[in-house]
Amino acid sequence: MANKEILLVAEVFSNEKEIEKEVVFQAIESALEAATIKRHTNQIKVRVVIDRKTGDYMTYRLWEVVAANNLIDGDVEFPETQVLLEVARMDDPDIQVGDFVEEEIESVDFGRIAAQTAKQVIIHKVREAERRKIVDAYKNRVGELITGIVKRIEKGSVFLDLGGHVEAYIAREDMIPREPIRIGDRIRGYLKTVRSEPRGPQLFVSRTAPELLIALFRLEVPEVGEGMIAVMGAARDPGSRAKVAVKSNDPRLDPVGACVGMRGSRVQSVSNELAGERVDIILWNPSDAQFVINAMSPAEIQSIVVDEDRHSMDLAVNSENLSQAIGRGGQNVRLATQLTGWELNVIDASKAEESSEAEADKIKQLFVELLDVDEDIALILVEEGFNTVEEIAYVPVSEMLEIEGFDEDLVNELKSRAKDALLISAIADEEKIETAEPAQDLLEMEGMTRDLAYDMASQGIITMDDLADQSIDDLINFPDMNEERAAKLIMKAREPWFAEEHRA
Repeated sequence: MANKEILLVAEVFSNEKEIEKEVVFQAIESALEAATIKRHTNQIKVRVVIDRKTGDYMTYRLWEVVAANNLIDGDVEFPETQVLLEVARMDDPDIQVGDFVEEEIESVDFGRIAAQTAKQVIIHKVREAERRKIVDAYKNRVGELITGIVKRIEKGSVFLDLGGHVEAYIAREDMIPREPIRIGDRIRGYLKTVRSEPRGPQLFVSRTAPELLIALFRLEVPEVGEGMIAVMGAARDPGSRAKVAVKSNDPRLDPVGACVGMRGSRVQSVSNELAGERVDIILWNPSDAQFVINAMSPAEIQSIVVDEDRHSMDLAVNSENLSQAIGRGGQNVRLATQLTGWELNVIDASKAEESSEAEADKIKQLFVELLDVDEDIALILVEEGFNTVEEIAYVPVSEMLEIEGFDEDLVNELKSRAKDALLISAIADEEKIETAEPAQDLLEMEGMTRDLAYDMASQGIITMDDLADQSIDDLINFPDMNEERAAKLIMKAREPWFAEEHRA
């Protein structure tokens, strides 16, 4: 059946909606299939094929080929849409289960299709194609700055018109708090996600992401856009305050000054775009400690103690600058923590000094007692950073010889005394364990014998709590012990823990 009207519809929709003709043809085929199915009393399966050049189209009824597994009264479950494999192979010996048997049937007239059905199917297909087109256009732009006009506001969330029938969505949590936004305003955002979904928004934009701050500096500061200045990171308290770390790739260029601009013009432009958010420009430094000191600006840091294991730093600040270092509601130290990646603890410098002096005096007395040296030598060791006897015993001789006033004889003597002190301490600990007696709760515990309790006490397992901390592997080497008995003893020792949790 020829139908030039089909070609006209495909041409019009393709041009108006700027989508491929193939999509419109597929939509028309779906509409014709729906109209054909509607014309039949029973729910049949059909397939319509349109010739893309002439507009001719043919309609085929389909039966799915099924195996004879679930017959009902000797026939297939759905005879209107299914056919047995044995029956299908009478006409086509090569056909397989899951294939379809086709039979050409009379096609409906395109001019007599229910207009609404055809229109709905075509529009639905066109919308799907448009949404796919938007995703394809923007999926490679994730991470970019997006500019749009506020189209509508719903419960604090904002929909942006990006032009060309493209819409972006800013969720309420991605909006700057208390920012006055009105319909028709032109605003910028950071494109954080593009998702292909059948309904709802597909482009998700954020006004609170730190990446938006970086993108704005790239836009406002030509040196950043050209790569002469690198933005190393940013941290934000949206709408209130932010910190951004920068470094120069050109030694002749001041990165902070370039980002601030003449009379603060550049940083002010960024601030205005972010609803007046105050932005601190921080000079990045390859030294973590110095970077943290810079990030805590404008507070002045008196001293800093780095704990590599905990990835934290203790920052000592004068009492009068303590509130400034912490910031309102902890804002300053929180932003510095986000920017540097270090856990930062701000402490009063006077109290930190007192604590440090007390700790140093404690270590000095320990060295005097265990190494049998005078206070002067003990003090020198503390000032050089030695905190334990183990460090003195095992640090390389060459390092200790670098200490002013220490010769080889003194260093060897100190190391010898340190090793002796460690040996004496180890022997004392071992004797203490060997002579230890089990606690009453361990002796009286169900499943425990007196000999086993004393054996455990000799290995440092004195109480039921000590036993509860053990694993099966820890107990397996005791006499007459197997995995089953070890597990029962451990679980019995842990019963008080479970009782406490239940009460809580």
